[in-house]
Formats: sequence, C-alpha cells, structure tokens
Amino acid sequence: MHKYLYLLFSVILLSGCDWLLLRDETPATPTATFEYLWQRCHEQYAFFEYKQVNWQEVYHRYAPLVHDDMSQDSLFSVLFDMLLELRDGHVNLISPFNISRFEIGLLGPQQIDERVVLENYLGRDYYITGPFRHTFLAADSVGYIRYSSFSNTVSDFDLNFIIGRYWRTQGLILDLRQNGGGNAENIFTILNRFTSQKVLLYQSYLKNGPGAEDFSPPQPAYAVPPDSKDLLRYSRKVIVLTDRGTFSAASFFALASKAIPRMQIMGDTTGGGLGIPNGGQLPNGWTYRISISRTLSPEGANYENGVPPDLYLSLDQQARSRGVDNLIEAAIQEILK
Repeated sequence: MHKYLYLLFSVILLSGCDWLLLRDETPATPTATFEYLWQRCHEQYAFFEYKQVNWQEVYHRYAPLVHDDMSQDSLFSVLFDMLLELRDGHVNLISPFNISRFEIGLLGPQQIDERVVLENYLGRDYYITGPFRHTFLAADSVGYIRYSSFSNTVSDFDLNFIIGRYWRTQGLILDLRQNGGGNAENIFTILNRFTSQKVLLYQSYLKNGPGAEDFSPPQPAYAVPPDSKDLLRYSRKVIVLTDRGTFSAASFFALASKAIPRMQIMGDTTGGGLGIPNGGQLPNGWTYRISISRTLSPEGANYENGVPPDLYLSLDQQARSRGVDNLIEAAIQEILK
C-alpha cells in the first residue's frame, strides 16, 4: 500500500526521530560517537551493495583519524567525509554549527533555464494553481505545467481545475526539472488522475536487520483511478521532463510514471533518492539520517542513483541563447506527432 510510503516519508524530518534510542551508558566522547554512527550505518543503511561501498574498509580508513582530545569541529569533519563515501543525498549529519550533505546539484548540469521558461513559455499570463504554474502552448494544443517542488500538498481542486482547463489538449508537459522532492502523497494524488486502471508502480523494502540483504517483504505502491465522477482524469499523453536535480519524491514520481501507459520521461537521468531516510541522535547530541529502505521497479530494477528517461535530451545552449528550450519543444513535437 502506498500508505506505507507516506509513513516512511514522514520521517524525513529529524524532529521526533527517536526510533534509534541511545543507551544511557554510552559516553559522549568523539571515539564513542564515531563508533556509534558507523555501527548504525552498518546495520541499517540500505545501499552498501548497490553502491559498492565496503563499509568495513571505510571503518579502517577513518577510525585512526578519531581520538578523544580532538575538537568537535574536527570530529564533524571526519564524520562528514565518512558519510560522503555513500554519495547519498538522503544522508546527513546535523550539528549546531554545520550540516553534512552530498550535493545533488553537482551530479550534472541543470537542464532548465528558468528565465527562458518564464519569458518564452509561461509568459505573463500563466496561471498559478496550488504548487503548479501552467499555460497553453502550441496554439492551445498542449498544456504546460511547471512543478518545481513536491513540498506543498496537491489538492483535488488543483487537479480538477488543471485537467478541466486542458481537457481538450492533445497532451500535457509536466516539467519536474530541478524538483528536489517533498510530500510523497502528491505522487499518488497526481498519478491516480492519469490512469484508467490499477497499476503497480514499484515496490519498497525496509531494512530490518544487520545483514546486507535483511529487508522486509515488498510493500507495493499502486496508482488507482478515483471512484468519484467528481474527480477528473486525463487520458491523453503526458510527457515528464527530468534532470539530475529531480530528486527524492520527484524521482519516485519519475519511476512511477514509467509504469503508466501514455506517460513518457524526457530529459536527463534523475538525481535518484529512492531510499527513505530516518535516523536518530548520536552520543554527543548531534543528529543524523540515513537511507533505510530501497525501492525497485515492477521489473526489479534499482534506480537509486537515478531513474533514466525514455528519451535522453540535454539543454541546447545555442537554442537557450535564442530563448528556446529544446526539451519543451521536443515534448511538444512528441505530443503532436
């Protein structure tokens, strides 16, 4: 059930992440803090084998760098570098003075110029409906919808208005480039409107033991068309635009789109982030989060490092200099052909 995914995504925020409890006797020394973080990752991180990371070898390289008379800043630097070995945008260490992170934005170039999109595609009279900015393109034959963040909730009213407005178009362009994710519930709220039958989108597995392959049974996620006639559905082609900045919930959306007929992904591989993060508190009071689940396509493929598009396209810089977004133009051609 996709409610399982909602519950997992709800733990992305570290506030209240107390499922990993410290023992009272654990000292707050740098050595104890290092050992504790390494062990939690060893037992609960979901992608060592997929990412080909030898966590024991990582321990032998970083443990000698930690000693109990080192400063907190120096300790943070060592732990930062250790976690960076995972190359995972859902892995963080949070202290009062710094936050460790793997910069998803450096995975590849942005395949969008927001100024070009605003000036030459959305224009001055575009609509803002909930988290969407949208307008007509190609002589009103195509609906263009810019969706830059999953952070805000998508309502039934939002989707009814948009589907009603573009009801007579030949297809929609849903632009998720540089969408860093957010509310996972929106995945299903939107995709349920693009299918006429129940469709298996993917399956998630929760890490539930210290072994590399200790995972829970699969938890399937489905798109299910709404029962109510008051909830409009769109039955024509939908092109989803992605790039390396399409991450987390937006990457889940791209993966799910592959399973739905009449949906196609164009652009670059997403930034991945198909593991759900959770964590807890270290002995010295810092908090952390790591990816504790994995998600596979219905065929069993693991796209944690990025969901590939159906058609690879890069932003043409010469076209961009003329105010043209060649990804949007290609999507229009695909819809109208």
